Amino acid sequence: MRKAKLSPAQIIRNLRETDSGKTIPEICRTHGISRATFYPWQSLYGGMEISDLEQLKELEEENQRLKQMYAESSLEDSVQEQTLGIKL
Repeated sequence: MRKAKLSPAQIIRNLRETDSGKTIPEICRTHGISRATFYPWQSLYGGMEISDLEQLKELEEENQRLKQMYAESSLEDSVQEQTLGIKL
């Protein structure tokens, strides 16, 4: 998948321009994006503020850390079961 040219924070700022009264075609022309790009961004980041984006990123990092902890714990349990021959 191709990497976006704009960061999520920049995308949110661009979407906020509709609140100031600019039309979608104006925004697309100004930032050099197509409407086909604008609308998925709007559905993905539509009601978000930059602070919401930061909180989402923190939650995703925490979720990844917890998944890693669970995987390590599960692996340790599996090794102990094989080594001891008991079901934990």
